[in-house]
Amino acid sequence: QVQLAESGGGSVQSGGSMRLSCRASGYTYSTFCMGWFRQVPGQVREGVATLDGQGSAKYADSVKGRFTISHDNAKKTLYLQMDNLKPEDTAVYYCAADLGNTYCSGLSRDNFGWWGQGAQVTVSS
Repeated sequence: QVQLAESGGGSVQSGGSMRLSCRASGYTYSTFCMGWFRQVPGQVREGVATLDGQGSAKYADSVKGRFTISHDNAKKTLYLQMDNLKPEDTAVYYCAADLGNTYCSGLSRDNFGWWGQGAQVTVSS
C-alpha cells in the first residue's frame, strides 16, 4: 500500500527557514515523479515543486530561488527546504506522487494520484 507521510511543519517568522519531509513507502522510491503542493483554505491546491525520477526539479515562479526540492533514496524521503519564507507562503503543504511516470509533466495536481495528509506551515510577519 502506497503511503506518504509529511513532517516538519510549524510556525516561523518572515525571513526564516523550514524543512518539510515526506517519507514514502509501498512502492519503488526514486523511480517516479514526486512533488510538493500547497493549499490555502478557499483556494485551489497549487504546485510548488516537482522532482522526477532522473533528479530534475521544477519550481513555481513564486518560490524559485527560495525553495529547494531534494530526496534521499536510502531513506525513501522527499524534502522541501524553504528559505526566506514570506507570509504568503502560509498554507497546508502536501507531498504527492505520480506513480505512472518517471518524468514530471508539470505542476498540475491532476498528474498526481497519491497524497500525504498535509503539514501546516505558518509564516508570521
